[in-house]
Amino acid sequence: MFSAMPAPRRDSEHAPRGATGATLGKRQDLTRVSNGTRVVLAEDDFLLREGVASLLTRRGFDVIGQSGDATGLLERVRSERPDLAIVDIRMPPTHTTEGLEAARAIRMEFPNTAIVVLSAHVELAQAIEVIGSGERSGYLLKSRVTDADDFVDTLDYIVGGGTFVDPALVHELVSARRVHDPLDGLSLRQREVLALMAEGRSNAGIARQLFVAEGTVEKHIRTILMKLDIPEALADHRRVLAVLAYLEMR
Repeated sequence: MFSAMPAPRRDSEHAPRGATGATLGKRQDLTRVSNGTRVVLAEDDFLLREGVASLLTRRGFDVIGQSGDATGLLERVRSERPDLAIVDIRMPPTHTTEGLEAARAIRMEFPNTAIVVLSAHVELAQAIEVIGSGERSGYLLKSRVTDADDFVDTLDYIVGGGTFVDPALVHELVSARRVHDPLDGLSLRQREVLALMAEGRSNAGIARQLFVAEGTVEKHIRTILMKLDIPEALADHRRVLAVLAYLEMR
């Protein structure tokens, strides 16, 4: 189905068999927890919702509630206290972030309920919020769920305490980081100067290391600060902020 990047684990632990993406947590035990796992499912597409519910039921899950909107999802979660909530991000009435907001509420009210968000598109901000909410969470793209066994194994892994991310999201995150890398605008020499700044060297020390005049180093630093868009009003901290930007993007 998808490639996997399993997190470090003991020999007795395992990631999903076919792996739907990157596993960011680890399985808490060896047993298959899906048998009898109580599930609430929210998806506004009736046929898709019924299809997923049917699949889960055949694989041993107990689908205790279904809803076509976020309001119904929250009502069922609050009344049934499921082990797992499967949520579509875009649901009525606006088809924007109703599902995400419901998932956020579920995590706050019922932190032990596993949450799996299904999305038709890679939506970075929403996905980051989901996977950043802690263990027992996952973000899957609908179009990439192509194998029933892998899908069930992934849900099993998440309910067991893992965190799971579709690899398409990982790719987008890496690409986004590269697109917004503030160091991209620096020349090779400017990067060398910034790296030496990060080592704590003075302007004179940098000049000696690079065999250039100290005045040349000062010009490079001024250019670096300008390219990194560090305001002159922060004069006392500009050098530190430049180093922090360098360390963050390494």
